[in-house]
Formats: sequence, C-alpha cells, structure tokens
Amino acid sequence: MQIDPQHRLAPAGTVLPPNEVCHQLEQRLRAETEAEVMFDAASRGRYATDASIYQIMPVGVMVPKSERDITTALAIARDLKVPVLPRGGGTSQCGQTTGAALVMDNTKYFRKVLDVDVQNGTATVEPGIVLDHLNAQLKAHGLWYPVDVSTSAQATLGGMAGNNSCGSRSIHYGNMVHNVLGASAWLSNGDLLNFGPVAQLGARETMLADFVRSLASKHQGEIEERWPKVMRRVAGYNLDIFHNQSERPYTSDGSVNLAHLLIGSEGTLAYTKSLTLKLSELPKSKVLGVINFESFHRAMDSAQHIVKLGPCAVELVDRTMIDLALSNPAFRPTMETALINGTPAAILLVEFAGASKAELLPKLKQLVELMGDLGLPGTVVEMADDAPQKNLWEVRKAGLNIMMSLKGDGKPVSFIEDCAVPLEHLAEYTDGLTEVFARHGTRGTWYAHASVGTLHVRPILDMRVDGAQGGAAKMRAIGEEAAELVRKYKGAFSGEHGDGLCRGEWIEWQFGPAINEAFRAIKQQMDPINLLNPGKIIDTPRMDDGTLFRFAPQSSGKPYKRIPIQTALDWSAWNVNADPVTEEISAAGTGGDVTGGFAKAVEMCNNNGTCRKFDAGTMCPSYRVTRDEQHLTRGRANTLRLALSGQLGPDAFTSEEMHDTMDLCVGCKGCKRDCPTGVDMAKMKIEFLSHYKEKHGHTLKDKLIAKLPDYAASASQFSWLMNLRNTVPGAAWLGEKFLGLSAKRSLPAWRSDTFWNMQEDDRALFSDQAATLTAARSGQKAAVLFVDTFNGTFETENALAAARVLKAAGYVIHTVEKGNGSHHCCGRTYLASGMVDEARVRAGALIDALLPLAEAGVAVVGLEPSCLLTLRDEALVLGLGDKAVTVSKQALLFEEFIAKEIKAGRFALKLRPAGKQILLHGHCHQKAFGAVTPIMDVLKLIPETKAELIETSCCGMAGSFGYEAKHHEVSMQMAEAALLPAIRKQPDAIIVADGTSCRHQIADGAQREAVHVARLLESLMV
Repeated sequence: MQIDPQHRLAPAGTVLPPNEVCHQLEQRLRAETEAEVMFDAASRGRYATDASIYQIMPVGVMVPKSERDITTALAIARDLKVPVLPRGGGTSQCGQTTGAALVMDNTKYFRKVLDVDVQNGTATVEPGIVLDHLNAQLKAHGLWYPVDVSTSAQATLGGMAGNNSCGSRSIHYGNMVHNVLGASAWLSNGDLLNFGPVAQLGARETMLADFVRSLASKHQGEIEERWPKVMRRVAGYNLDIFHNQSERPYTSDGSVNLAHLLIGSEGTLAYTKSLTLKLSELPKSKVLGVINFESFHRAMDSAQHIVKLGPCAVELVDRTMIDLALSNPAFRPTMETALINGTPAAILLVEFAGASKAELLPKLKQLVELMGDLGLPGTVVEMADDAPQKNLWEVRKAGLNIMMSLKGDGKPVSFIEDCAVPLEHLAEYTDGLTEVFARHGTRGTWYAHASVGTLHVRPILDMRVDGAQGGAAKMRAIGEEAAELVRKYKGAFSGEHGDGLCRGEWIEWQFGPAINEAFRAIKQQMDPINLLNPGKIIDTPRMDDGTLFRFAPQSSGKPYKRIPIQTALDWSAWNVNADPVTEEISAAGTGGDVTGGFAKAVEMCNNNGTCRKFDAGTMCPSYRVTRDEQHLTRGRANTLRLALSGQLGPDAFTSEEMHDTMDLCVGCKGCKRDCPTGVDMAKMKIEFLSHYKEKHGHTLKDKLIAKLPDYAASASQFSWLMNLRNTVPGAAWLGEKFLGLSAKRSLPAWRSDTFWNMQEDDRALFSDQAATLTAARSGQKAAVLFVDTFNGTFETENALAAARVLKAAGYVIHTVEKGNGSHHCCGRTYLASGMVDEARVRAGALIDALLPLAEAGVAVVGLEPSCLLTLRDEALVLGLGDKAVTVSKQALLFEEFIAKEIKAGRFALKLRPAGKQILLHGHCHQKAFGAVTPIMDVLKLIPETKAELIETSCCGMAGSFGYEAKHHEVSMQMAEAALLPAIRKQPDAIIVADGTSCRHQIADGAQREAVHVARLLESLMV
C-alpha cells in the first residue's frame, strides 16, 4: 500500500493534464486494454456533467469490459499521474461524477447479480447494476433491496453506495449504509481489499480498520459534540462507525463493519468491484393515505405526529409540484386522484406496509382520526388499491424532474436541498428558509422526505448572471443563511445526495477542523497519491466557483454563450423567461435566445437520466440496445448544447460527429412524453437535419424517401416494375449498394388499386365536402377520413375498412383528395429527411383542405399515427398560423375518435367475438400522445375477447430507419428486446398494430401478419 506521497495529484482535480500525457493515456489504454476508449471532445463532453449545475471536461472516457481492464487502467493512470473517476448512471446532483479525470463508466458491462442467498437475505452485485433491475430479479424470491431512491430506474448500486443514498422509505429501512454488508474494492495502488465486519477482516484490512479506529478514539470528544444526531447525515466519511452518532445505528447488533467506511465516500477512497447487500422481504400489501393541506406550515407541523403511527414513508409534494404535475398530460390524471376540492398548498403521501390489506386498513382509519384530532377533518384520500398507489408514487418519484421542467434560464438549483433537521423543528425550519428565499428575491419548491426531516428544496436562480443579483452570489448568501438555520435546529447540512462540488466545502463547517483533518488522514491512508476522484470531500472547490458551472457567468473567464442560428422550426415557446418568485412565464419569443428558443429547449435537459430506464415507457430505444451514452436522449442533448454554445468548435453543430450522435435517434417521441423536463429529441433531430443537410446536401436515398408522396401515384401505375426489387435476384443487393436500403428487408409492395383509384362501390362510402358540412351542421354524425400516403398507397384495405366501420356506425364520411389519383400528405417524410421547407408546403396544403371541415367541428380521423399526429405536433411549429391550430384540435386517430364517440354515447357497432387472444403493439407516437389507451377501449367493443397490451419500446422500424442497411442490426435488436419475443410466445393470437412500419417489422421479424384495428373491427362486423 505504500506509495510515494510526493506523487500526489492536484487537489482540486479540475485542471487537465498536459496534452502529451492525455495522448499517452489514450494510446496505452487502447493498446493495453480491451475497453471502449473515447477521447474525442464530444464523448468527453457527454461525461462532463451529471444532474448538478457543474461541468468539468474529463481527460477521457473508458468503458471497461473486464476486471483486467480496470486494474490495467488504474496502473496506467498511476504511472501517468492522471486522476480516475468511477461512474455509474451519472445522476448525482452535487457534481460527484464530474472531474478532470479519466472517467470509467461501469454501467455497460459491470451490471451482473453475482449471487443471491435467499435464506440469509443477501445479494452480491457488480457496481453498474441499476436498482430496479436488481429488484426485478429479486421479486421472484419475495425479496427487494429497499433503498428506494426516486431514480431507481437509472441509479446504479455503485453510485448509490458512493452517495450513501436513502430513499423514500428510509424511516423504515434506513439508508444505504444500513443495508450494505460488505464490499470488494481496489485501492489506488491496485490492491484488492475485502471490506466487511471488523471481526472477519484479513490482515491488510485489519490494519486499515485499526487506523480508522485510532482516529475515532482520538477525536471522540469532537465526534460527540459536532456529529449530527439525525439519521440523514451523509457528509464526509463515516468515521463514527467506531463511535455511532446516528439515531439509527449502522448495524443491528452494534458491531462495526469496515465496508461502511466506503459508503458515502463518493469514489474517493476505492474503486468498487462488488457489493454485498442486505435484502428485505418484499411488502405483501400496502395502503396509502394522501393528506391535503391548505397550509404548507400545517403539513410540516403534522409530520411529527404522523410518524408515530408507524408508516414506512411520509413524502411531501408541494403546490408548485402539484401545479407542474397537473400541467403535464402524463401526470395530470394521476395527480387528480390525490386531490380534494381544488388544489391544496401541499399533500403528504403516507404509506403503510404489512402482510395484508385487512391488517393495514385500520391504519388508514387511524390516519383519518389523527387528522381530525389535529383539526383537519376530511383531508385524507384513502388509496387501498395497488394501481393508483403505484401511479402516484411514480409522480412523486419524478418530483425533482417535474420541478426542473420550469422554462427559462432560471432553474431550481440544488445546493441546500439535503439539509435534515429533527422533525419537531421541521415547520420552523421551512418557515425560516422560505423567509431567506424571499429576502433574496426567489422562492423554493419543496418535496420529499417529511418522515425524516429531509425536505428537498431548490431556490430558482439564474447561474449565468453575475454580480450581487447573480445566481452564484445568491447561492452563497442563501447557503450561509440556511447553514445557520441548520445549526440552530441541530441538523445536518448534507442529508442525502452527498457532498460533491456543491457541499464539499461545508464539511469543515459541519464537523470542525479537527474532524476535517481526520477525514484527510483517511483519504491519505487509502489514496496517498490522490488518484481517485480528487476535489471531492477533501480539498474541494468553493460551491460557487463559476468556472465549474455548466452555464458559466461572464466573470468565469469562459462565459456560457449561444451561437446564433436561424431555426427551421418555431421554437419561440421555449424562448421565454420565468419570474423566480411567481414562476410566471413571459410571452413566447421574449427570452433573448439568439437561437430563437432552440438552445433553451435543448438546455431543458438537466441530466437526470430518466432516459436510461428500461422497465417502462418508450425512451430511449437506441440506448436500450447499445447502452452507449452517445445514443441516449441525455447524451444527444448534451452534445447539442455543447455544439450550440461553441464548446465543441465553431462548426460542431453541422459536423459529422454531431450527425453520428443524432443518427440512432429514431424519432419515436418517447422523450416527448417520458422525459419529465420535456426534452423533445425527435423534433430536435428535425431541426438538426435541416441544418446538416443544408450544408452537406441530400442523398438520393433521402430524396426517394422524402418525395414518396409526390411520386406514389405515378409509381403505383407501374407496380409490376416497382416490385421487381423484391423478386429479381440481385436487385435487393443493388438497392443496398446504391441506395443504402438493406437487402435483408422486403420493401412495401406497390399496387395499382390505391385508395385514390378505388372502385365506384367503394367511392359510394364517401360524401362530398358540402354534404358532410351540411350533415355536421344539422347534428348528424360526420367525420373526414385523412388517408395518408402509406395506407392509401400500400394498404388500401385499411382505409376502406375504416370507412366501412364508420359508415356502419352511422357516420357521414368525407375524404380530402387532390384528384387524378393523387393525394395530400402531412409532410412527415420530408421532416424525417430535414426538408422543412418542403414539409411546410405539403402540410400547409393539407391543412387548407381540412380547414373548412375543422372549422365546422368535423373530426379529422387518421389511420397512421406518425402522419395524423404530425397535425398535432410538428405542423404547429411550421409557421402555418392559427389554421394549423384549428385543424390540430380536430385531429384524432381512428381509435381515439371511436373511443371519444363511445364515451359520448354516439357510437355503436355490433361485433362478433374474435375467437382468439388479441395482442396490441402501440406505435411510438401513439404512446407519446397517450393514444394507446383508446385502442384498448375500442377493443373492449369485441365481445368475449381478451386484449393484451405488449409492453414495448420502439419496434425498431421508425419509418425508413429500419430499412436502411446501416441501421438494420440495431433495428432488429430493438424488435427483439420485447416485441418479437412476446409475439412468438402466443402463435395463435391476433396481432394489432396501427403503425405501417410496425406491421412491416412484425412481418419481417416474426413472419406474422399484424392488422390495423380498423381491419379487425371490419372483419368482426355482424
């Protein structure tokens, strides 16, 4: 372990080594390891930030594939004196995972469960495994790992150990430190140590334990005097393992476990190889009481009484978060279930867990009685059923990110949000801090752990502004005044999210100089050359050091700025500012953004990493198969931000590197719905492509795909010729060679009997515009069927089936045409190729054709999700004015229209049973717009038939994406992630998929036919 202390590295770890050293590091890593090694500016930039306000460009990035890669990299770094920063999901909120170091990402290859001992309730895992993934594997054994952080879908166990994470139910289960039994980790000199109970340590580990014990003994008086007595204390190192100060001892029997020294050490002491965890029994039943408060103070004051009922969680959601949740279509329905008589000032989520509902229901009654005793009768929403509980907890877990969805340059900033105070002082503390915010011209948004006195609060600050009114100055002043309140109420300044860059300097304030020096001694003993994540916990920079901010002010010397561009789409809705006190948003276009709001939209990404989730939702399908930060919504947003701010060079925005970063974005729009801060990467890709293609030009493939609506009518007349590609040997190979369309794919079959060349008896299904308008104005049921290029050209039967179903249900139907077998299109194919001007012309013509009907209140009913929903999305940012808004309000997918009419009592159709199970795959855009539920509602019309929704992300086709040779492999990996295996499991089921490309993927990948819901309904009409 002895290393020459003269080889210590720069303490702050914020200064990059010389270029020569960086080059040597890169060359040696490539030569001596099998790891993925990335030293280009864009890759480094993607790892320069976490979910904090900080940004430090790393030396390089390495994704190790084996333990040998890790040990070799440590040896090379020691030799070259380059710091090393182990990293998990990169969701830290205090800057723990940013630094001028070699960042080593453990999430791609070190994510295995090594062992589960069900009898003893333990599991051994690698550091890169995500908490939800671990719990998914444990569920079959009736076990779980109960440190349930809000980022459980993306947080890794290694990162959680580094931060000493806590979670919503820590009042019952404790923090991370209470649930770790052992750890295997490398020291900076390469030694592998096994940390565990002191009584079972080896000789090398015992020497270290004796050293820490001697420090604890030496500073016993200081520890007793200065150490916070609350459970939520995660600052510094856990020196008190030998002299417990927490209200919840680290171990149940009072023994000492040396592994607890590593918990909360933020990767500064050792590089984790594996963790041994203490598991808990999975609660068999839960009930939830949601208390509505007219006063925030009453909510805080009530917490101390509520905990006496023995809940496993008491979580706060304040008015700001309630309002933001209500404004988000994904969260609104759930939030409404929790409210009584309007919008309260705050709600508390009180959860009880036990063996059965019957055992727990009296707990809810006790809660109701307690609130009555406290003078608050009728304030509790009782939730005994599991589904509404789960939905509400998902909204609570998204709380931080919901807060960060505030538009404008000012954002809720994390630096005092983890202060923990005893419950009896919680109301007074929050009142005092609210007064502090008001004095500094801002306000805070509150949420989280009322049960343990840790309320997350983030004042709204603009970190780009200098001077006394700037973000940094207010951050310092508020931090100092908050610290005095914490001291007054004998709390902890750092209660959950760790120290990092924003709270590291407060460690000495909290513990005093003597204990701070003891922490330094621990660091020097274990990492004498300061190799591991320097600048955290020991020798930290000031939290308001502007040179470290992601959005650096003018005084930093390298101020954040945006490069002016003329956007193709209208981003003015993002070009706004928000009042930090009232949170009122200024008028669109008034935000002063030289990119017209595009950069501000990109900057909405706060790096929370929700896009890294795998368990539900749609985003981010390319990341799910590659597990590369580059192919992640967050990774793309960071690269765009760096390019738009000139940090990657003057031409980075239209560079090949930027194109590579955006390439695997399939435009699924999953982020539009799933991203809590509203990052719409699909729309951003359109904007990027318009600039990139303007500079580099469009390929023949681009033009063929984009202009499909223009030549479809002519090509269909020569369908036999167009279809030779699928039948003549070698034709597919030539298509791949010259057009880049995969020879492994069949192309849609052309046909001469397109919808627009329909037979007279089919044309009789439709009425002209005048007749339709007359019918609608007289109160008759009417609709206009918008038939898109794909269904109208290649799958005429879908459009005719929809018409027959609507006609059978008593609707007068019209369809818009150009004549001569031609048709209107929404512009989707042009948008996908970055041809925004051309898309504007096509969409404008379609909207003009639909406008008279839309103005009369006639629903515009579409079949293809990507086309119809263009009218509700991109068409609104093409500069088409109010007419686009008018049409968008009437635009509904076929199943949305029917579901709406069913609810209004206007739709009835006699159907026979399907006779088989139905499997439904939702198109990505349907998911993004919440339009999958209506399909399930429509399928309920079919008697004696069970319909099941397949939980899938993108099918992998995504328009032309899956047809392209360079994307074929990724496309199939997306399909194989969930969709195709689910279909193969039920070989006799009827498969419903409304997306043209989805049906094609299912046909190619599973050799099964999938049908549009319109065709299914038509086939079952009696």
